[in-house]
Amino acid sequence: MALGRRVVKTAPARSLILLKPTSTIPHGGGRRFRVGSPQYQIIADWIASGAPAPRSDDPVIETLRVIPDRVLVEKPGEELQLLVKARYSDGEERDVTRWTKFTSTNDGVATVDENGSVTTRGHGEGAISIWYASKVAFSMVTVPYPRTLDSDAFEVLSSDGLIDRGIQGKLRQLKISPSSLCDDSTYIRRLYLDTLGVLPTVEELALFLSDSRKDKRARLVEEVLKRPEYVDYWSYKWSDLLLVSSRKLQRSAMWSYYEWIRQSVRENKPWDVFISELVTASGNTLTNGAANYWVLHKKPIEISENISQAFLGISLTCARCHNHPLEKWTQNQYYGMANLVSRVGVKTGNLPGEFTVISRHMGDVNHPRLGTPMLPQPLDGEALSLGTSKDRRQHLAEWLTQNRHFARTVGNWVWDNFLGRGLVHPVDDLRATNPASNEELFTALTEDFVARGFDVKALIREIVNSAAYQLSAETNDSNADDDKYYSHHLSRRLPAEVVLDVISQVTGVPEEFEGYSLGTRAFQLPDTQVESYFLDSFGRPERLTGAANERKRSSNVAQALHLINGETLNRKLRRRGN
Repeated sequence: MALGRRVVKTAPARSLILLKPTSTIPHGGGRRFRVGSPQYQIIADWIASGAPAPRSDDPVIETLRVIPDRVLVEKPGEELQLLVKARYSDGEERDVTRWTKFTSTNDGVATVDENGSVTTRGHGEGAISIWYASKVAFSMVTVPYPRTLDSDAFEVLSSDGLIDRGIQGKLRQLKISPSSLCDDSTYIRRLYLDTLGVLPTVEELALFLSDSRKDKRARLVEEVLKRPEYVDYWSYKWSDLLLVSSRKLQRSAMWSYYEWIRQSVRENKPWDVFISELVTASGNTLTNGAANYWVLHKKPIEISENISQAFLGISLTCARCHNHPLEKWTQNQYYGMANLVSRVGVKTGNLPGEFTVISRHMGDVNHPRLGTPMLPQPLDGEALSLGTSKDRRQHLAEWLTQNRHFARTVGNWVWDNFLGRGLVHPVDDLRATNPASNEELFTALTEDFVARGFDVKALIREIVNSAAYQLSAETNDSNADDDKYYSHHLSRRLPAEVVLDVISQVTGVPEEFEGYSLGTRAFQLPDTQVESYFLDSFGRPERLTGAANERKRSSNVAQALHLINGETLNRKLRRRGN
């Protein structure tokens, strides 16, 4: 009966599928198109022909491209028309501009109407996102600022490093002048806080300032990367992402998981090897810490969502119930991905926190609408047969570590740590409709990271040795409003753990954490469940999802009051010998 009302083959105009979107009858979604429009006529003709179902030999869309994909406009007020072309599996390329959905990521720079007509509104850069038949593309619109810069304005970024070249190119294009380099005392403090989570001592500062060698900053970087605090800092960082917590793990298992991460950081284990070991981990959770990942996540749909978000920067949650409304991922792809992790078993052991993770030969997740399992298949990857004897997680790990988003995601996390904002923002939102602020730089940085064997320490070295990282936070007339092209260092609030550790360091009074020895720093804690009002107030994450927004970066009145007259600081100031 419902189908008969929605689609009336004998009288197409009486079909609800046409009556509602044209507002011929009341519709909560409002008017989507008009009676007699091309959209209306296509649907009416389809109904009149008997509403035939898709055929298996129908051509399917393979690629989508927009012309032009990059636009440089001299001043606001100019207009241009975008052309969108889709290439199909039969080799035909069609103009699909009329049927494409257009949106602007920055209305202050450019707006776009439903026909793909773009009007520039202001100076800066913004992307026009193009969406058609679950394929996504974008056209970047750049409107330089109306200023004349001196020829030597970019001299500070004149090094041959790929980071400085990339940032200089973008700033030249937009006509934004970079700030000068920071002084030595600022650099050593910045490097220590961003890499180690501590301040340099008075002696370390004095030694660095007295060093007259031209390469002393590069030498300092090498010293910092060898320090034990580096292991503390980055173990904590990856523990946030990998959800190390006694909320779901018993203490012995939590420690096993954390120690596996620490050992991996200490060894500077390549990121692809590190995550492959995690995704394919099996065995006893007390002897193989990585296996605890599978104790934390027991439902296949939750595991596949976490893997996609944490390691690819892709949120699949919307596709659980329907095709993703803002991305190209379909519900079929969602459940194909879930079936890659549906055959993992967890057996209870004899000791507290002891489990054994195994690969099973049975178990699938059924598609909720179709009632049958989808072939186990990574997103846009090669499908496995349901009866394959291969460990599906091995197939997932191989695909995952070769996916371009994999290297981009960790690179963006590391970049965000040092520069205060990811090349893609938010840092874990790498969807196609959220382009990077500097795609050329992001691509070059990613390719270099892969070429160096997914070496995280080498990536950090590249970043902190760049002039871009060493720029002053003081702005000039051209870059005062810039917060995403790295023309100056972005001032930001320190992470909760760094704030507390620095207060303890400066006062000489260590923080006391229940269950841990005196002198344990906040960044040495394996578990965010350790009670600390200070850390909670300053945004320590609960480690429930691994999403970047779990850690609160904003400042608030409670934090200010806690620093002005809070018990944490007062207790340290009252202590004798501080």
